[in-house]
Amino acid sequence: MSDHVVPHFHNDPGVPVIEIGTKEFMCVGSTPPYDHPHVFLDMGDANEIICPYCSTLYRLDRKLDAHAARPAECALALSAAA
Repeated sequence: MSDHVVPHFHNDPGVPVIEIGTKEFMCVGSTPPYDHPHVFLDMGDANEIICPYCSTLYRLDRKLDAHAARPAECALALSAAA
């Protein structure tokens, strides 16, 4: 179970696309302490969105859990931010 109500994702691996299982989430850029401002992103009617801070492309994959990502290490748990 995730420690966040709103799923949080990061791009430490530097991949061009992160697939996620939700349309509403927070992008933190990299894991703290190298994170950018935590921005709430909402895909709306689209199936992908680009973070305005780090330019990561997030793409919806409805097969994934809302707190899951592909690659899996891009899903951020609260304990990782502490």
